[in-house]
Amino acid sequence: MPDSSPFVTISREEHLLLKLKERELAALLEITRAVNEESNDENLYKIFQFTLLGQLGLRQVAVYVVEDDQWRCATAFGPKLPEFLSQALPERLQRFPPEHLAAVADLELDAPWQAFETVMPAYEGEQLLGLVFIGPLNQNYTVSAEARQEAVSFIDSLSQILLGAVTSRRLVRQQVTAAAVRKEIEIAQEVQAMLFPGKLPNDAGAAVHASYIPHTAVGGDFYDVVDIDQDRFLFCAADVSGKGVGASLLMSNFQAGLRTLLRQKAELATIVQELNYLIFRNSGGDRFITAFFGIYNRRTRHLQYVNAGHNDPLLLPDQGPVQLLKTGAIMLGVMDELPLLQVGELTVPPRTLLLTYTDGLTEVFDAEGNEFGEEGLLRALQELRYVPLPKVHASLLERIEQFNAKGAHFADDITILSCRFK
Repeated sequence: MPDSSPFVTISREEHLLLKLKERELAALLEITRAVNEESNDENLYKIFQFTLLGQLGLRQVAVYVVEDDQWRCATAFGPKLPEFLSQALPERLQRFPPEHLAAVADLELDAPWQAFETVMPAYEGEQLLGLVFIGPLNQNYTVSAEARQEAVSFIDSLSQILLGAVTSRRLVRQQVTAAAVRKEIEIAQEVQAMLFPGKLPNDAGAAVHASYIPHTAVGGDFYDVVDIDQDRFLFCAADVSGKGVGASLLMSNFQAGLRTLLRQKAELATIVQELNYLIFRNSGGDRFITAFFGIYNRRTRHLQYVNAGHNDPLLLPDQGPVQLLKTGAIMLGVMDELPLLQVGELTVPPRTLLLTYTDGLTEVFDAEGNEFGEEGLLRALQELRYVPLPKVHASLLERIEQFNAKGAHFADDITILSCRFK
């Protein structure tokens, strides 16, 4: 008589495989839920760790991930394991990681690694995401080759899901950060563009011209020209330490302070002292600014100036030697009060050229390491002193580009501010 029982008899091996499938499903659900709900990557690694321990009975695991070409241990657990979180991945594995699942015994690794049986590489396409080391499997999964293969394959798949999710989330964070940085740079560029004067003097008494070439998207140089009254105007060139958004914001504070002090009709010495204190207060001494300030009176031809740790401007009179305008003080922002501040004064002869610049113009090197320097600048100006100011600037930039070992790729911002006193 045929067996009419609704139950099907299965072998012990089939029963274990069925239980393994149930545990795999539970593990998969836990990891999937964690990927969707857990925002912290370190917590996600811990959930992976506890899932392997609780659902699959795995006693030893270490997960190594590669981020920006650097390897680190993301999580590790197991009895009698050393502190793997501070254990560097063997150099041989960093250089030549296994392309497929491999037995640790075949890799001839040192003692700490002998606690593991298998290493599993996790890939996304051709990109290696990490290596997962696992110890001996629970005895329930070693009763047959089929059960062992099933367990190892599932752990491999689970590792791919985990490391793929972590990598994707990291890329998203990087994209968000990059977008925020780009926005910051755009704002800083707009701020910086607003700092530069829209119109420069060019009248019967004086002509002023300026050129600015930033080294990065947001540079650290600054210049300004401000009419004080019908006879006098102030001109300034400055260079803030550092680059980027921070430098741009400090320069905007610097310009706002400068123009406020000019509206208050402050003397040049007071302007410089107050700006020094403003920079020191805003940067806490972490940044400084070198600057040159000049106030020229068209009617009297009188020039007052302060050189605050800046490159010495070059004054080329129609007759007589070149003068370097050195008088002034140390750079701004180093201490709360400038010591030994002096204001330089001179009467400017007709047909005199004054060139103020930042160090990017002279700190240019050829292939042999020779610097263009102040001497190269002086030689060029002796030839160019009477040509129109825009052509003076264009020629100087062309000469340093030809001199520079890297051509038009300069190592710093370049600012040129020139005045021709008629």
